[in-house]
Amino acid sequence: MKQRIITALILAPLVVLGIFLLPIPFFILALTAIAMLGFWEWTQFVEPKSRIMSLLPALVAVAASFFFIPFDSVSLGQASDVHYAILSTGSMWWLVASLLALTYPRSTCVWQKNIPLRHIFGILSLLPFLWSVFMLRAVDYAFDPLHGAKLVMYVCLLVWAADTGAYFTGKAIGKHKMAPKVSPNKTIEGLLGGVVLAMVIGWFVAKLFNIHFASLTTMLLITFVTVVISVLGDLVESMFKRVSNIKDSSNIIPGHGGILDRIDSLMAAFPVFALLYFFCQ
Repeated sequence: MKQRIITALILAPLVVLGIFLLPIPFFILALTAIAMLGFWEWTQFVEPKSRIMSLLPALVAVAASFFFIPFDSVSLGQASDVHYAILSTGSMWWLVASLLALTYPRSTCVWQKNIPLRHIFGILSLLPFLWSVFMLRAVDYAFDPLHGAKLVMYVCLLVWAADTGAYFTGKAIGKHKMAPKVSPNKTIEGLLGGVVLAMVIGWFVAKLFNIHFASLTTMLLITFVTVVISVLGDLVESMFKRVSNIKDSSNIIPGHGGILDRIDSLMAAFPVFALLYFFCQ
């Protein structure tokens, strides 16, 4: 626990500084590097005996996305049809993935022995996440370079608040398991506690950061959907680790496991939030 706390105290300020201070090109470069580490960890879920070869489809997918999808700050912030397509694809994937996690282990008969499908699952998990963060970071960049950073931080705070609320509520009154075959500690009561805390934090941070939504109802609805899908995203990664008989995706972050262990909820939350945010503007 001591190592976990020390690592968090070091990483948290670095994450915040990176979100707010890195210019768009360097932000894209840094986040892409993090995503590639996540893809490397995902190779354990595909074919651990030939991880370098298992990384190639992800490399091709990322390179192709940068070739076909505009990534200058103006294009990213305006959300064109191709940007909407990747956000919609990512959001649909997390709905499907959540269903797979909630019906585990019955759902494994569909994908467990299908190597190409596991590759696709990894790409669908990380690539829309990558582009959704890019898009949010670029919102109104020409007029207010920090507005998009506030949006990215807003989603991070929603997810962290949901995790905190779910943990303490689950410990205190959790009785009804969400998906005991995947994650025995997650409860429905914990989920509700996480949603409530995230909504309170979301309202407060939206006021603090001057983030505008169409209405309070819109903000609460987007927050609710984002938080629920983020909790389910955590379940999805737990499912893949359980099938692959892996405790942590790696030990790259002392006391915290791997990249995927830290961003699993964010991978689900960002595409869904970005899609709803852009659609409701």
